[in-house]
Amino acid sequence: MSEQSRRRPSKPYRRPKKDPVRILAFEALRAVDERDAYANLVLPPLLKKAREKEGFDGRDAALATELVYGTLRRQGTYDAIIAACIDRPLREVDPPVLDVLALGAHQLLGTRIPTHAAVSASVELARVVLGDGRAKFVNAVLRKIAQQDLDAWLEQVAPPYEEDAEDHLAVVHSHPRWVVSALWDALGGGRAGIEDLLEADNERPEVTLVARPGRSTTDELLDVLGEEAGLPGRWSPYAVRLAEGGEPGAIDAVREGRAGVQDEGSQLVAIALANAPLDGPDERWLDGCAGPGGKAALLGALAAERGVTLLASEKQPHRARLVDRALAGNPGPYQVIAADGTRPPWRPGSFDRALVDVPCSGLGALRRRPEARWRRRPEDLEGFAPLQRALLTEALKAVRVGGVVGYATCSPHLAETRVVVDDVLKRTGGAELIDARPLMPGVPALGDGPDVQLWPHLHGTDAMYLALLRRTA
Repeated sequence: MSEQSRRRPSKPYRRPKKDPVRILAFEALRAVDERDAYANLVLPPLLKKAREKEGFDGRDAALATELVYGTLRRQGTYDAIIAACIDRPLREVDPPVLDVLALGAHQLLGTRIPTHAAVSASVELARVVLGDGRAKFVNAVLRKIAQQDLDAWLEQVAPPYEEDAEDHLAVVHSHPRWVVSALWDALGGGRAGIEDLLEADNERPEVTLVARPGRSTTDELLDVLGEEAGLPGRWSPYAVRLAEGGEPGAIDAVREGRAGVQDEGSQLVAIALANAPLDGPDERWLDGCAGPGGKAALLGALAAERGVTLLASEKQPHRARLVDRALAGNPGPYQVIAADGTRPPWRPGSFDRALVDVPCSGLGALRRRPEARWRRRPEDLEGFAPLQRALLTEALKAVRVGGVVGYATCSPHLAETRVVVDDVLKRTGGAELIDARPLMPGVPALGDGPDVQLWPHLHGTDAMYLALLRRTA
C-alpha cells in the first residue's frame, strides 16, 4: 500500500436513511411471503399504525399501497428481469433480498419515480433491512435494470408469441403459465381477448358499494360522496362506484351496516337468484356458504322486502360471526348458524331458494388478491372439486321441488364452473338449468348461456360465475 493510500482518510460511516413508506411496503411483502397473508388484510393495519406513529398522510398511504400491490401484480415479470441481471438461479437469492429488488424494479419500470430516486431509495431500504453487504448487491442489480425500460426488458426476457404463446403471455402479463392456459380455455377466442383479460387483472379495481335495499339507497350514497367521488354502478341497481381515493369507512351508511363494500359481480349473483322465476311459495331462503357475509347481507335485505326468512349458514365459526355482523340490523327475519353445508342440519326440501357461493381457487379476483396467482397450484383444484360437488348436491336437496339453486364461484376455471354443474346434473338427475342471462338485464357479453360468466375486462367486475338450477324431482 502506498504512503498516499495510507494517509487518505476512510469514508465516514453514514447511517442509512429510514424511509417509512418503503419500510412499510417491505414489511407487507414479507408478511405475504412468510405467513401466506393477503395484502388486503395486512396493509390496512400497517397503514393505520403508520398514520398514528409516523404521521402518514394520504400521499404516503397511496404510495405504500401502489408499491405493495404493483410489486405483487408484476412479480412474475420482475422475477424474469431480475433473473436476467444476476449470475445465480433466482431460488438461491434470499426472499427478503428478492422483495427489495422487486420493490426497486417496480419503482424503476412501473412508476414515474425518477431513476436515481428509485435506485437510491431502494439501496437505502436494503441498508436498513438487509445490511450494507447485501445493499451493494441490490445496488448493482438495480443499476442493470435501470439501463432499459419495461418494453425493452420484455423484448429480451419473454419468448416470442409465435414460438410459445402461453409463456409469452405469462411473462409479459405476470401470470403463471398454468393460469394463463386455464383463463384462455374458459374465455375462448384469440389473442386479443386473453391479453385484455390479463391486463385487466393487473389494473387496480374500483371500490364498489352496495346500498342494501330497504336500509339505504344509491341516491343517499351519491349525495354523501358528491359528483367527484361517486358514480352510479354499471349494472347493479344497488351499486355505487367510488372514485380513486374514496374512503368507504367515512360514509355513515357503511359504518352503520346499511351499505357495504361489494363487487358488482357479487351483487348481480345475489340479485339473479332472488329474481329467478319460481312456481309456488317463496318463504324461505338459504345462503349455504355465507361467509364473510356480503351476499348474505344483500339477500337478507331483498328477503326482508318480501317478508321472506333467510337462513345464513357458514362452516367456520369465526366466519359465521362475520356473517352475523353483516346481517346485524336487517329488518327481516333471519338466522345465522355455523354448519357444514355438506352435512346440513336442515331437512331436505326446506327452502324455496338457495345460494352456494362455493370455496374455490379465487382466480376470478386476481385484481384484488394478486398474490393468489403465485400461491395457487393446479393441484389445488383437485382439492376443491369434491367439496364443490357436495355443496351443490346438498343445495339441490335443500330446496323443494320447483325451488331454485344458485351455484356461484369467484373463478372462471372450467373445472370449478361448468364441469362441476354438468357432473352434478348427470349424477343426481331431478334438476334443470335456468337461463340466468335475462336476470342480469343490460349486462352485455353474457355468452351463449344458460349459465353466466362475468369478466373484469368486459364487465369491470370480478370473474364471477353463476349457474341457476331448478329442482324438478
